Order: sequence, then C-alpha cells, then structure tokens
Amino acid sequence: MITTLEELEEIANKKQCENNECREELRVCIGSSCLSLGAKEIEKDLKKSVKDRGIEHRCRVKGVGCNGLCAAGVLVSHYDNESGEEVLYEKITEEDTDKLAKAVESQKPLEEHRSDMSRGFFAKQKKIVLENAGYIDPDDIEDYIAHGGYRALFTTLNDATPMEVISQIKQSGLRGRGGGGYPTGLKWETVAKVDAEKKYIVCNGDEGDPGAFMDRAIMEADPHRVIEGMALAGYACGAAKGYIYVRAEYPTAVEKLNKAIKQANRLGILGNKIADSGFDFELEVRLGGGAFVCGEATALVTSIEGNRGNPRQKPPHLSDHGLWGEPTVLNNVETFANIVPILNNGAQWYRGFGTEKSPGTKVFALTGHIENTGLVEVPMGMKLSELIYDIGGGVSEGRNLKAIQTGGPSGGCIPADMLDLEVDYDSLKKVGSMMGSGGVIVTDDSSNMVEVARFFMEFCKSESCGKCVPCRVGTTEMTDILDKFINKEATKEDFELLKEMCEVVKESSLCGLGQTAPNPVLSTIKYFEEEYIKGIKDD
Repeated sequence: MITTLEELEEIANKKQCENNECREELRVCIGSSCLSLGAKEIEKDLKKSVKDRGIEHRCRVKGVGCNGLCAAGVLVSHYDNESGEEVLYEKITEEDTDKLAKAVESQKPLEEHRSDMSRGFFAKQKKIVLENAGYIDPDDIEDYIAHGGYRALFTTLNDATPMEVISQIKQSGLRGRGGGGYPTGLKWETVAKVDAEKKYIVCNGDEGDPGAFMDRAIMEADPHRVIEGMALAGYACGAAKGYIYVRAEYPTAVEKLNKAIKQANRLGILGNKIADSGFDFELEVRLGGGAFVCGEATALVTSIEGNRGNPRQKPPHLSDHGLWGEPTVLNNVETFANIVPILNNGAQWYRGFGTEKSPGTKVFALTGHIENTGLVEVPMGMKLSELIYDIGGGVSEGRNLKAIQTGGPSGGCIPADMLDLEVDYDSLKKVGSMMGSGGVIVTDDSSNMVEVARFFMEFCKSESCGKCVPCRVGTTEMTDILDKFINKEATKEDFELLKEMCEVVKESSLCGLGQTAPNPVLSTIKYFEEEYIKGIKDD
C-alpha cells in the first residue's frame, strides 16, 4: 500500500532502474487496430526470437498503446534507452519478427519496414493526452508511475484544496471534449458548491459516432491517466464514487480499465484515505447499453441505474439531479485525460496551446478517403488543410477532396474550398458543423453528398430511442425523402418539406440526438444544393 508521495517516488525509481537494465525496447502496438492484424502473435514471436538470439538481456519486448498511425499497422518501435533514439517500423507481420530481432542484434535497421518519424504525420502533432501512448505498458501500473503517474493526485491531496484544483481547471480554459465544449471547471464548480451527502463522477466512454475511436485508444493506451483524472475530479467536487461507462463493443478497453482499477486498489491509490488523507474514492466500470443515445448525458446515467437509456428533459441538470438523483459530474474520456497534465504543468502552460477560446489540444480520428487513417492530437486552431494534407497525407488514390465531415451524426459536411478554416469549437459551429467527440471523415470527389446525408440520417433514425415524436417520426420521414432524391424521384415540394422538417426536428426534439440529427442534411443542402437539385424528377 502506498500512502505517501515518497513511497510513490520509490516505486517510480525502482521501475526506472528496471527499465534501464535493458538498453533497448521493442514496443509492439497492442491497440485494437493492430490487434486485428495479429499484434499479440507478433509480440509473442518477437519475445521468442529475441530469446533465441540471446539478446533478451539487453532488449525487452513489451506491448504498448496505439501511437496513431493505424494505416501502417502492425507498428513496432525500437527504442534505445541510452541514446533516446527511436526507430518505428510499419506493417510488421509474423514473418518479419525474426528479421527484426536480427536487426536489433546487428544494430542495423530493418530498412524495408522503417518509417519516417519526421514526416508531417508526427511532426505537426502535439501530444498531451496521448503523451504516454506508444511508450508505456497499459497493463503495468508501475510503468505508468515511472512516467510520472499519480504524482498529480498525491501532490494535490497533500498541498491543494478542492477549490484550488477547480481554479486551475477554470484558468486553463479546458472545455468538454465530448462535443458540447462546456467549460470543465465551471461544471466542476457547480457540483462542488451543491450541499449533498452523495455525489458522483461519471466518465462517458460510450463512443458511438461512426468513424470515431479516440476514447477507445486513450482507454486502451493509458487507462491510469483516465482513472487519475477522475479521482482528482472526485476530490475537487466532493465525490467518493465514480463510474466509467464504456460501450460493450470495446472489450480491450474494458479489460485494460478493469485491470488498472484492480492494480490501483491493490496499491491503495483507489479506496479509503488515499495518500493518507481523508479522501475516499471508488471506481467501477459499467458496460454500455448498446445504443448511441446512451452517450447523451441523462440517458447514460439512466442506463447506469439499470434502466432503459432514455433521455429526459433538462432542467434539472445533472449537477443538481444526476445519478440516482444526486449531483453528478459527467465528462468524456479525453476531458479527464487532460486533467493530470494541467495540474502537473499549470493552467498557463496549457493555454500556451490552441486558441484563446479553445485552449489545449484535440484528439481526432482521421478516417474515410485519406492516406493516413489513424489517431492524431493537434493544437486547437490548426487549419483543416494542415490536418488533412500535412498530417493525413491527403486524399487516397490520388482523387480530389470533396468534403470533410466532422462531429459524427451531429456534425456537418464542410466543402473542400474551406480548407483554411481553423478547427476549434466556434469556427466549426459558424459553418454549420461541430467538433463532436473528434471524428473526421474525409470524402473524395466520387461521393454523392445526398447519400452521405442519408447515411447519417439512417443512423440517427435507427438509434433514436423513440421517446419523442419529432425524432422518432421526423428522422424516419426525412430518410424517406432523402431516398427520393437518391432515386431521382423527388419533387420541388419534397425539397421544401425536407428543409422545413430539418428545422422542426432540430427545434422540438427532446435531446441532443434529435436536435442535431438534421445537421448533415442542412450542411449538405447549404454547400452541395446542386446535388439535391439533380435528384428532382422532371415535371
């Protein structure tokens, strides 16, 4: 059991010495993307090859989280502890493991698989949330501690009051990374000021947007970072219990989180009187209800309670009447993962990245017709052109860019002539889209934008809980009208009706799912109206 910062430092030093006993490390990505390509077998074979070549005394093989370049998996990096040099290898298969071990033995890089880590994909990123991804073993709490883990929690419990923690988060300007962009510090302060016997901290890991996998990667690569952030939120707000709500379709993330919680409990980092203080905090993982609507705040807490995940009218807000009727803080995975670096480095340090109104960085999942599909973290305010071309490598197969869809089913489609747009909460909102949780889907000139809008409308229709008429009926009717345009059977009256229904569904739906469902349709009408006109049959 660890009760003091000195004991924590002792574990960190011991682990660092253990790590330094081996001069080199072969770090195998065991994120879901690489796992699907056989990463576990590659890790096992690499260990055998290293042992067979008699170099296990100087080279350790370990599994690490995703470093982002999913398009080139399986990824293996060769790290030299003495020089600090790193060589990344792409598209490693089981057939390459012995060749890679031989390259380590001979100190000659395996050039056929070597990646250029200086290229734009890596060079233009700023990793704060993902700083440990690709470096630490997510199954080893001591590896996290050796990289500064839980130091913020122990230091805060010893040296800072709850309101001082909240003040730092407020000064940092951190906004919720789940999509709404609500100021995190203000949310925490509201709950902290409520006089209640019980309060709860809830982490939303129910990432349901098509093409989004940011939270999944964070939970898989650095689960202790999320846990530490939640514990700090509990201390700041006066909550002794937390829940991480994760979609059941993320088995690897669930496994990593459960293992991390057990390790933290074993060391006394979670539980009673953490760091020999009066602060108690318990944490539990709950599996999602299998519905996109459960990502909505009120539906999520209802699902944790064991009920069907239907949203409810607000107010009352979760800060007054949340989980089991008690004051509740709900933030998403990425938001909690920002807390530790802010408290370690200070609010002004964090404000040194991003824009005045959107400080810090944002993690994005790049998917669609783009060369470098994967996970990236960049400063807020980066231009779309840099994100798509410098980091993403441009449109795949040499085609031309047509649109960028951000924000998932709740977002909009941005045309290619807006590449100078800065990516932050306010800029995206002005052009009819939104940040969302961070999904970015690139579409090339072969895409029909009416079909794109129809895809997202069909998704919202199928994921509607059915509780309110505007969403239940409206999304169904809008899907049917979009089918008419795709089949070139629409009329001018259908076009006017579609626009009218967008406004009705947007203004009168109960929760965020229905209120934002028309966004892909509205944005494609705004920027690609000619494609709708082509779907109107001749009189």
